[in-house]
Amino acid sequence: MSGIIAWLILGLIAGALAKFFYPGSQGGGIFSTIALGILGALVGGYLGQVLLGSGAAASATVGALSIGSIVFAVLGAMLLIFLWGLVARRAV
Repeated sequence: MSGIIAWLILGLIAGALAKFFYPGSQGGGIFSTIALGILGALVGGYLGQVLLGSGAAASATVGALSIGSIVFAVLGAMLLIFLWGLVARRAV
């Protein structure tokens, strides 16, 4: 149960920070922010692990709450915001 809570907290923190730092306006409420952060943690953790072999990146993929995991989760969430903007722009 504590793992799920850690994922939710990491997702909320990472999603909120990614939306704060990424330029432009992103819609969505608290649930989309959490989902964005959780997916960002998976993407950022995986890419960091593959590219850097970093232990902090690996901890992002398991939902650990540390500075390194939050950084990788925010970077992953920002990447997802960017990709979503590309997809949404083409659809319109």
